[in-house]
Amino acid sequence: MTVPSTAAPVSRAPAVPTTRLISDPTVRRIAALLSVNAVGNGLFLTISTLWFTQGLGYSTSRVGLALTVAGLCGILASLPAGRACDRWSAKSVLTFLHLLQAAAIGLYAVADSFPVFLALACLATAGSRANATARGTLYAHALHVGIRTRALALLRAVNNVGIGAGAALGSVLLAFDSDAAYRGAICVSATAFLLALIPLRRIPTATRPPAAQPAAARDVAVPERRAPHPLRDLPYLAVTALNAVVNTLYVVLEVALPLWLLTCTSAPRAMVGWLLVTNTALVVALQVRAARGITGPAQAARAFRLGGLLVAAACLAAACAAHRSPVTAGAVLLAAVVLLTLGEVTSQAGSWTLSYDLAPNHAHGTYQGIYQTGISVSQALGPGLLTTFVLPHGTAGWTVLAALFASAALALPLAARRAAQESEQSKPTHYCG
Repeated sequence: MTVPSTAAPVSRAPAVPTTRLISDPTVRRIAALLSVNAVGNGLFLTISTLWFTQGLGYSTSRVGLALTVAGLCGILASLPAGRACDRWSAKSVLTFLHLLQAAAIGLYAVADSFPVFLALACLATAGSRANATARGTLYAHALHVGIRTRALALLRAVNNVGIGAGAALGSVLLAFDSDAAYRGAICVSATAFLLALIPLRRIPTATRPPAAQPAAARDVAVPERRAPHPLRDLPYLAVTALNAVVNTLYVVLEVALPLWLLTCTSAPRAMVGWLLVTNTALVVALQVRAARGITGPAQAARAFRLGGLLVAAACLAAACAAHRSPVTAGAVLLAAVVLLTLGEVTSQAGSWTLSYDLAPNHAHGTYQGIYQTGISVSQALGPGLLTTFVLPHGTAGWTVLAALFASAALALPLAARRAAQESEQSKPTHYCG
C-alpha cells in the first residue's frame, strides 16, 4: 500500500463493500493481528482483578493505587511512541512493544512483591497506550486512504469479537477458581502478544518517502507543507481535546453506569453484565455501517457531532432510571446503553478520519501520539471525575455531564474546519460546515 502525499488527502473513493475489505490481504493480516491480541486482552481483563486481589493477595486499595499510577504512566507513553514511529517505523515499534507487553503481563503470574507489581502495572499500561499509537500509525501507512475508515470500522468489530471470545474463555477459567488456572490464563494472555507478531511481520507498509510518490498514487492533489509540531498546532489540539471529552463515554459505560445501576436504581444487579454484552454486540453489528459515507473531514465532523449528541442523550436517559420500578429502571438503562453505543460507533467513525486527515503524513506517528494522549487523559481522569462530580449529584450530575458531551460535539465541526484551513489541505468549503 502507498502512503499519500505530505498533506492528508481528501478521499473521494466510492464506498467499498465489506466483502472487498475482507479480501484485501492487508486488512486480513491486520485483522489476524487484532484477533489474537484481543482474545488475550479479553481473557486478561476477565481474570486480572481476581488474580491481583485473591491470587497475589493485594488489597483493593493497593491495586487501585497501582492502576492509577499506571494510568498516569500511560498518559506519558503515547507521544514518545509516535515520535519513534516517525523516526523508525510503526512495525518496528509495535514489535518492541509486543515483546515488552508479553514480558510485563507474563510476570504478573509471579509478582509477589508490591514494588514489582507496581512496576509491571506501569510497564503494561504504558505499553498498551504506546501500542495504540503505534497501531494508529501502522494503519496510516498500511491502509489506502480510500478504504481506511471502513477498514478501521471492520477491524474494530473484529477486535470486539476477539475480546468477547477472550472474556468467555476467562469466565470458564473463573469456574476453576485456582491459582493454577489464573496463572495459566495470564501466560496465555502474554503468549497472545507473541503470536500476534506473526501476522504483524506480513503487513506491508510503504517504503518510499511520501514526497517521492507519483501524483497518480494520491486521491487528490493538494498543496504540500510542513506542519508545525503538534504541540504548537492549536487547531489539532482543539480537535484532540474535544475528542477526549467525548471518549469519556467509555468510562460512562464501564464505571458510571454500573455504579449508578447498583447504588441508585432498583434495576437487577445481573443487568450490569448484560449491559456490557449489549454494547459489545451492537458495536460488532453496527460499526461498519456507521462508517459508511465518511470520506473526508466534513462528513467525519458531522458524524462526530451526531455521536456526541447521542451520548448526551444517553446520559439524560440514565438519569431517568432513578426512583423507578425494577422493570422500568432496567428498560431505561438498556435504552441508555443503546443510545450510548449508537453514539460510540458514530463518533468513533468520525474520530478516526479526523485524526488522520487533519495530520500531515510525514508526521502521522507524532500526531497519533498527541491524539492518543488525549484519550489516555480521559481514561485516566474520567473514573475519578465521574464518581466525584456526577454520581453523587444524581440527576443534576447526569444533566451537567450530558451538557458537556453536547457542547464538545457541537464545537467539534468548527474546530475541525479551523484545523483543515490551517493545514491547507483543500479549500475551506470542502471541510466541516
